[in-house]
Amino acid sequence: MKKHVLLAVALLTGLLMAGCGFHLRGSQALPPNIESVAVTAVKPHALLERALNERLDVYQINRVALSQLTGNNDTAIIQLMPETLERRLLSVFSTGQVAEYELIYGVTYQVTFPDHEPIRGYFEILRDYQDDPDQVLAKSRELDLVVGEMRNEAADRIIRQLARQASEL
Repeated sequence: MKKHVLLAVALLTGLLMAGCGFHLRGSQALPPNIESVAVTAVKPHALLERALNERLDVYQINRVALSQLTGNNDTAIIQLMPETLERRLLSVFSTGQVAEYELIYGVTYQVTFPDHEPIRGYFEILRDYQDDPDQVLAKSRELDLVVGEMRNEAADRIIRQLARQASEL
């Protein structure tokens, strides 16, 4: 009896979620009007470009090199501007040394869909970062990991916004 009730509740929940347009966040698919994506960066060998290309592969979105584009292609072009990383002071130790920062990772990009005007986008990703002057090497490595996670989150966000903008065309 319990199994039947549990199954009915699971089916009802699934139907309600599907009916309201809910999609899993990790299942990014481009609409049929976009076949592939080309990524380029103003700064050569940008780390965000590498992260974005890796995330496109994870989502199984076809990507092409900018040099391979032909005139009548259904390819969206993402152009990445230089990323920014700023630190804002949050707190200090009683000795006056910085105890905590807020990291602000800024991303500016431009998406060009076939036969449409370019769409420019900007967003920021924020993280708190605790500093310890006694463990400089460990904190330096931790900062690199945090910035890498922020970069991956930025790549995911660009793909989500790309899918949303493409579906609005």
